[in-house]
Amino acid sequence: MKKLLIINTGGTFSSVESERGLKPGLSSHELLDAMRLVAGGIELEMEDLLLVDSANIFPDDWCRLACRIEEALPHYQGVVVIHGTDTMAYTASMLSFMLQQIPIPVVFTGSQLSISHPVADAMENCRCAVHMAASGCAGVFLAFNRKVMLGVRASKVRTMSFDAFESINYPDVAQISSLGLNIHREYLPSIHGDFRLCTKYSDKVGILKMYPGIQPDLLTMMEARGYRGIYIEAFGLGGLPFLKNDFLGAVQQCVEHGMTILVGSQCRYEGSSLSVYETGLKALKSGVLQAYDMTAEAAYTKLMWVLGQTEDPQKIQAYFSKDLVREVQIAL
Repeated sequence: MKKLLIINTGGTFSSVESERGLKPGLSSHELLDAMRLVAGGIELEMEDLLLVDSANIFPDDWCRLACRIEEALPHYQGVVVIHGTDTMAYTASMLSFMLQQIPIPVVFTGSQLSISHPVADAMENCRCAVHMAASGCAGVFLAFNRKVMLGVRASKVRTMSFDAFESINYPDVAQISSLGLNIHREYLPSIHGDFRLCTKYSDKVGILKMYPGIQPDLLTMMEARGYRGIYIEAFGLGGLPFLKNDFLGAVQQCVEHGMTILVGSQCRYEGSSLSVYETGLKALKSGVLQAYDMTAEAAYTKLMWVLGQTEDPQKIQAYFSKDLVREVQIAL
């Protein structure tokens, strides 16, 4: 019989009503009976790691979670992580990098309504996550609304719909239908080599979204505050302004001072291509790195993770010139 570990971190899935609105309140003991209803012949063990709204999950919590999963590897054939939906894609992305060559399935899930609600999506999401975790398909995944995505490709795209997540620029790796759980193995991450826990990261990383009229001093202020890396969500294919307010000039200055600047697109689909327009070519010449078709969550967490592995600019560039966990398709 396969045995899975369910790690509860809180979120809507385990929320209860309070005088101040919904908040996580159901413990693993209270959730376990409901989880067993969808598990069939799979043995489940469950524990609480956190019990918080996912807005209150921070990078040090990612490390705690990754370390707990490492401890679980010899004892379980899969792990399910119950997580609030708001930052679940960030956590799933970062753990995709921290759990290098993970040999078992790690599946994130949550819900738009608490499991205590009679019409909640929690049970279906749980069913999908449990059976993906028991599939033997190694990697970090996110299960929601009867589909399974790579954790590093998932993004929350809707605030209220049960179909809250989509796999961005990459196919779903599995779906549940009347035929059962259908897994597309050609889309699974490639696992080769021994497992490595890599939890080092830089917390001096930020995100800037371009908007018309943005002032360059926003970037220089971040540099002055000690930021080592910035992910910039640029216009369209990757455009940065260089007339009037010379934001691109500030970018070049920061790069020359040793900051790593990663540039992607504000557009959710299809990604950046900095070699098409003058604005993008100028950015490349200034020394920025390109995010291509990564999600914002993956670009941000990869930048944090890479800067935790090295400070060498050539090694940083090398990390961003290759696909580590199917997080990016490098355009040649």
